[in-house]
Amino acid sequence: MGIFPGIILIFLRVKFATAAVIVSGHQKSATVSHEMSGLNWKPFVYGGLASIVAEFGTFPVDLTKTRLQVQGQSIDVRFKEIKYRGMFHALFRIYKEEGVLALYSGIAPALLRQASYGTIKIGIYQSLKRLFVERLEDETLLINMICGVVSGVISSAIANPTDVLKIRMQAQGSLFQGSMIGSFIDIYQQEGTRGLWRGVVPTAQRAAIVVGVELPVYDITKKHLILSGLMGDTILTHFVSSFTCGLAGALASNPVDVVRTRMMNQRAIVGHVDLYKGTLDGILKMWKHEGFALYKGFWPNWLRLGPWNIIFFITYEQLKRLQI
Repeated sequence: MGIFPGIILIFLRVKFATAAVIVSGHQKSATVSHEMSGLNWKPFVYGGLASIVAEFGTFPVDLTKTRLQVQGQSIDVRFKEIKYRGMFHALFRIYKEEGVLALYSGIAPALLRQASYGTIKIGIYQSLKRLFVERLEDETLLINMICGVVSGVISSAIANPTDVLKIRMQAQGSLFQGSMIGSFIDIYQQEGTRGLWRGVVPTAQRAAIVVGVELPVYDITKKHLILSGLMGDTILTHFVSSFTCGLAGALASNPVDVVRTRMMNQRAIVGHVDLYKGTLDGILKMWKHEGFALYKGFWPNWLRLGPWNIIFFITYEQLKRLQI
């Protein structure tokens, strides 16, 4: 697939460029050098750890979002039935019919995804920002958005196989058979490499939107709250900033998220034509067959992104304060 050599090349360039800036930082001043060298590993490690904590805490809501988004497909008989009327009805019915463990169907690949996606996303985002500006006060919304889009695309593309398995496990629930590793092998054997990277384009598009909106909104909101004197660099500031960025991310990403979820859930079968060939094709077909369904699952999407970002950023900010 042509996208991956390019992604790897971009990632290597980012790493080499970051290393070059760190070296030049030693020549400028000891203070800047220390700050730059700290960005080598801390954002990567802290970002991954905070992502895992946030994912585990909000996973049942994410599962209901997936179930709501895949149901009602008139062109896919497996998910034609409308079983859930909303997020709370879905939570209750899944718990009643499938048991409490079903609310965590797909948790293993989800945590694996966050360990990879969250680590790369935050690490690249923070490192890229330091390539543009040295002081936090000099950051702008445009610079942060560019860094967010790039880091979102690279990290989501690399972690795509874990996202595919997570969504299939969430959609099928207790009907899903096999272990996580066995399922990866099964997808590869039956669908090839394309199966593992099914839906990578809408996934990268969604990540570009989510990361390109959420991280800059959080940083800018936090920056202005602190500089205005309304709040200090406290947990309350982190809470307000993360709540705001979660809402912004949900509004911006939901249409692409619906298409991405359905594309990942569709299974390649010999002689079978994919229901959705791309993001635009998915949006047009959904409009034709289901009306305005682009915001299916919006409430669980927001109710997940909101708490997810709150847990993530508060955890991340506390980890940053560790004296390591």
